[in-house]
Amino acid sequence: MGFKTGIVGLPNVGKSTLFNALTRTAAAQAANFPFCTIEPNVGEVAVPDGRLEALAEIASSKQIIPARMTFVDIAGLVKGASKGEGLGNQFLANIRECDAIAHVVRCFEDDDVTHVDGRVDPVADAQTIETELMLADIESIEKRLQNIVRKVRGGDKEAVIQERLMKDALAVLNEAQPARVVEVADDDRKAWDMLQLLTTKPILYVCNVGEAEAADGNDHSAAIAAMAAEQGAGSVIASAQIEEEISQLEVEEAAEFLEELGLEEAGLDRVIRAGYALLGLETYFTVGPKEARAWTVPAGTRAPQAAGVIHGDFEKGFIRAETIAYDDFVALRGEQGAKDAGKMRVEGKAYTVKDGDVLHFLFNT
Repeated sequence: MGFKTGIVGLPNVGKSTLFNALTRTAAAQAANFPFCTIEPNVGEVAVPDGRLEALAEIASSKQIIPARMTFVDIAGLVKGASKGEGLGNQFLANIRECDAIAHVVRCFEDDDVTHVDGRVDPVADAQTIETELMLADIESIEKRLQNIVRKVRGGDKEAVIQERLMKDALAVLNEAQPARVVEVADDDRKAWDMLQLLTTKPILYVCNVGEAEAADGNDHSAAIAAMAAEQGAGSVIASAQIEEEISQLEVEEAAEFLEELGLEEAGLDRVIRAGYALLGLETYFTVGPKEARAWTVPAGTRAPQAAGVIHGDFEKGFIRAETIAYDDFVALRGEQGAKDAGKMRVEGKAYTVKDGDVLHFLFNT
């Protein structure tokens, strides 16, 4: 199960530099002029999780396969994008395909890097993009409402539900609020998701700070954190400059470099962790002599659906899941130790997978 996060922001805020660092490639050109990213660059990153190495060591696994997340570096947006200004139409189409938004905001001062509006004000930058997304949603809803008039008059149940939900969204959008603030009933969730409104997507604000501020941030990043808290969004501090330098180093050198800077972990780790929390994701593991592997599922996933992430046949023929909590697996040095201590559980179809579970699925072919 893949999760795609779009990296967005105004031109020259550090999107492409961050993308290069995250994906450890030079696929995205980082240059000091607007629209240096013309086509969306796509890269996958391994999700850092120290638990995987510990499991592999205990099981003598020959291979370690981490979970992965996809990042998309999307062309810079400017005011008027909802009307097609700059690369607006392309920007909006690309972001619609993503599960979440990593909104990079400039929280650093540097006279050598021009700002599209000639000043450093990350809250205003964030509001510019949010406004364009809201305007795009309003235009989209108004067109769709016109297109389903006949179906609604004819009593089409699906169209009636869509009309109601779109009017709910339009009401808050016209009050300058994103559609994500609409309270949606569980029965309407599927229809709501099918609307694919831009302002329903979870947002993680990535505060791009200078190297000296990477540990604690600054007044700009504090302002973004406060705004994010009000919105129910996430925020994280990272220095694209540092991340780019780290991406060129070996693992041991990178660790030493971070220590010198007073940082406990790389910005990548913080972005991934915050992204997981924002999307409500969890990790379970499969472990054996061949490989130790991490799998990503939404929190609340039941055992058959978790098995289906590995292969559809696992879900269809699901019988049961042999389950060991991560802490028990490590403390008791593996599967046999957990069995002997009575810490291996046999769970059925109703079991909700927990973060860190070590699972072995039994199924009919």
